Amino acid sequence: MTDAPTTTYDEFLCAKMCVAQASGFVVDPAILNPWLAPHCKAIVPWALAGGRRAIFASFGLHKTSMQLELLAQVKRATGEPTLCVTQLGCRDEFFDDAGPQRMGLTVKFIRRAEEIDPAVDVHITNYETVRDGKLDPRLFAGASLDEASCLRSYGSKTYQEFLPLFADVPYRFVATATPSPNRYKELIHYAGFLGIMDTGQALTRFFQRNSEKANDLTLYPHKEDEFWLWVSSWAIFIDFPSDLGFSDDGYILPPLNVRWHEISSNHASATVERDGQGALFKNTARGVIEASHEKRDSLGARVDKMAEIIAEEPAAHRILWHSLEDERRAIEGRLPGVKSIYGTLDLEEREDRVRAFKTGQSQFLPTKTELSGSGGNLQRHCHKHLFLGIDYDFNDFIQAIHRLLRFGQRHPVDLDIIYTEAEREIRRELEAKWDRHIEQRAKMRAIVKQYGLNHAEIAASMQRSIGVERIEAAGERYLVARNDCVLEAQRLAENSLGLIVTSIPFSNHYEYTPSYNDFGHTDSNAHFWGRWTS
Repeated sequence: MTDAPTTTYDEFLCAKMCVAQASGFVVDPAILNPWLAPHCKAIVPWALAGGRRAIFASFGLHKTSMQLELLAQVKRATGEPTLCVTQLGCRDEFFDDAGPQRMGLTVKFIRRAEEIDPAVDVHITNYETVRDGKLDPRLFAGASLDEASCLRSYGSKTYQEFLPLFADVPYRFVATATPSPNRYKELIHYAGFLGIMDTGQALTRFFQRNSEKANDLTLYPHKEDEFWLWVSSWAIFIDFPSDLGFSDDGYILPPLNVRWHEISSNHASATVERDGQGALFKNTARGVIEASHEKRDSLGARVDKMAEIIAEEPAAHRILWHSLEDERRAIEGRLPGVKSIYGTLDLEEREDRVRAFKTGQSQFLPTKTELSGSGGNLQRHCHKHLFLGIDYDFNDFIQAIHRLLRFGQRHPVDLDIIYTEAEREIRRELEAKWDRHIEQRAKMRAIVKQYGLNHAEIAASMQRSIGVERIEAAGERYLVARNDCVLEAQRLAENSLGLIVTSIPFSNHYEYTPSYNDFGHTDSNAHFWGRWTS
């Protein structure tokens, strides 16, 4: 190595800390829209200064108005158009609930580049338009993904292909209510979309994998604190305004009344065990095939239970969640005239039907969680859910619940869930995931309460993992020291060693300790062999 060192060793160690860098611009809080709630006025400048940030705010905490303000400020700063991408049935939120007129903003829905209007503050489109190549995101200086978790319903391949489309957009934001903290892959994808860290790098840096089960990620125990601090450097988790020190007046969630309705299973149609022996009882925990059979076998009984629940309050408005097309047809047969949402329905008709339910014109909305479970605010004329069945997908389940359970809901929310005797294990697992979800969000809220939006304090906290306490043991013919080997080598006299025995780890795979002095805490070969001051 002939070149002079360009950094000190301490600087090299500090540079190992994975804290999201700022790439935005500072905005004077005085020019923010006066219509914004106090917690929004704190989050918007933080996101603009970061340039590429995620807002994970609970249901009813004004993510829509924050996105409008973010993109309007980018438009004002750059003079270039901006774009918010939302899902079908949710664009009305950007015209009604957010009150762009009250905010003094102009908003336009577009599907083609020719419709871009230089005079408009924010353009709106849907995910399908971008996915199908009808609108190029590179035409915009700023973009925000509204409820990006819905991308999962398109399949992982589309999800992976979608994110690079925005790679050249200077200012990028994500706003969604509940990326479940248990869904690490989703959080990593958001970091990749925002340009915070490559997905592959994040996987190898923080997670140990299960070689027997794909996508089963577990945080290394010594990396857990670092992971959540890293996430907090580019994302804000907020369940209540008080998480950021503001008043919770007007932001108290209504009670959630959960009723589980178990119906009997027909065990006479139990399947055969793997060893060829006939099964005495049905058990959906055995696999997807058994679960699918049970859903079809119990369809009539579940629809009967649905009718029984509806009869308790026949005039009440309800969302009827289902998962199979046969279930949809059975619902339509039992409730003549009901207008369902389904995948092959014309897109304009789908939005019209959702709009009719939101405005109270339709009493029932039969739909699937992957179609209507994210983004929409359906609480205005409804406070009752009915799930015709259950499965293991917790994220879609909790998202669907919050279409009604959100700030601004004036009634207790009733949640009726129908399941069969053979699906008891699915119920247990769903409830366990719910408990873990609450626990992890509480952990994130604790970090927010401790550090707020203070990027410097997060970095200072991570810096505590720098340094090693040197311990020495010496005798007549030996000296053993536990220390950072770089620092220890600097203590040695010139030409004082005759033999060095070492085992250097891979540059970006193994991190044995929480300390950044660990050689494993490096991003690449180039970083690993970085130049230090001797």
